[in-house]
Amino acid sequence: MSQEYSQEDGRRGPKKGFGVEPSPLNGVKLELGIALFVGALLWLAVDSITADLAGQLLILGGYSLVAALWLVWRVRRTVRAAVSGDRGTHEA
Repeated sequence: MSQEYSQEDGRRGPKKGFGVEPSPLNGVKLELGIALFVGALLWLAVDSITADLAGQLLILGGYSLVAALWLVWRVRRTVRAAVSGDRGTHEA
């Protein structure tokens, strides 16, 4: 766990409050949360969109596939950028 310098008493200790460690994947985590939230809303609303069970499954399956492909693409792009950025700083 990260230790932060407290200016109040001059000691090192755990930072108070809620926080997320800096990571290149934090943006992807946010997008995952948004995709899950929108998926849950779609799951609740799909019955109002169509009464056909096959249509409901097609809508939910299509959304799930598109969201999964989007997240895989974003993770691969983010990791590729992070790795190529690391290589540039470690080469002599």
